[in-house]
Amino acid sequence: MEKHRPFGVTLLALLAGIAALVNIWHTLQMLHIIPISLGESHFFTFDLIGAILFGLLALIYVWLFFMLWNVNPQGWLFVTILAILNLILAFLSILGQSTFSAMLPSLLINGLILLYCLTPGTRQAFGA
Repeated sequence: MEKHRPFGVTLLALLAGIAALVNIWHTLQMLHIIPISLGESHFFTFDLIGAILFGLLALIYVWLFFMLWNVNPQGWLFVTILAILNLILAFLSILGQSTFSAMLPSLLINGLILLYCLTPGTRQAFGA
């Protein structure tokens, strides 16, 4: 049987995909592979740790995209927790010499994901 995927779940899956792309962008910024266009991006004094953390979050977001696309009820809980962790990492990056403008895409996307996850309609779509 084909699962019914509400529009809100599709939107949440697409936001998770965008968050994966933002995390890949931050990973490449921390590795100094691409030019910094929104501001300086550093993770305290050792950017490799920041690149590893953002890279792991990108991989988890790709996995979550597929969980949400298949309307897996555990995907809702994981994406909520991951959005919180990603917001914490962005704030730690700001404390560690990154500019606010460099971390703004991550803050906006993950804040939007977190707010959307906590709406009653989204919780009901996943049976939470």
